[in-house]
Formats: sequence, C-alpha cells, structure tokens
Amino acid sequence: MSATQQLDAISARIAALSGGSGSVSTLSTEARASTELLGALPPRYGEVLLNLLDRLESSALFSEESCSFSQKDLLDNLQVWADKARGQLVS
Repeated sequence: MSATQQLDAISARIAALSGGSGSVSTLSTEARASTELLGALPPRYGEVLLNLLDRLESSALFSEESCSFSQKDLLDNLQVWADKARGQLVS
C-alpha cells in the first residue's frame, strides 16, 4: 500500500471514530503499521502520531469524564496531523 493510500485509510478511520463508529484499536493498529507513510514523512511526524495514538488509546480506557484526554480533541488533532501529512506528501 502506498503512503497516500495509508494516509487515506487513517483519515477514514479518524472520520469513522469522529462519527461514532469504528474502534480506537483498529485506528491505532493501522496507523502504527503504516510504514510507507511514516517513511515518506519527516521523522517528527511519526513522533507526533505515536504520541497522539498513545493518548487516544489511554482515553479509550476511561469514560470521558474520568480521563484527562478528550477523545474528541485527540481525534481533531489527529485530523490536523493527517491534513499536514497530506501537505507534506504532495509537496
């Protein structure tokens, strides 16, 4: 799968979670396995993605009220990451 295809798949998972379907574990597993994508981006993109995924996984373990990470905010941040990553891929 190409870097662009992997990014498209991650974006689709983010959109699904934002819409109330999908699973955090599926998104996380797929994103972590996106070696073509991560290899095509500057190293800091991988660091940021892994940090966001770690926090998203943590937020999935708790109810929204008891977790210091807002799942909605993390998904928004992941979408920003995906948008910036797409910009990197096309430049």
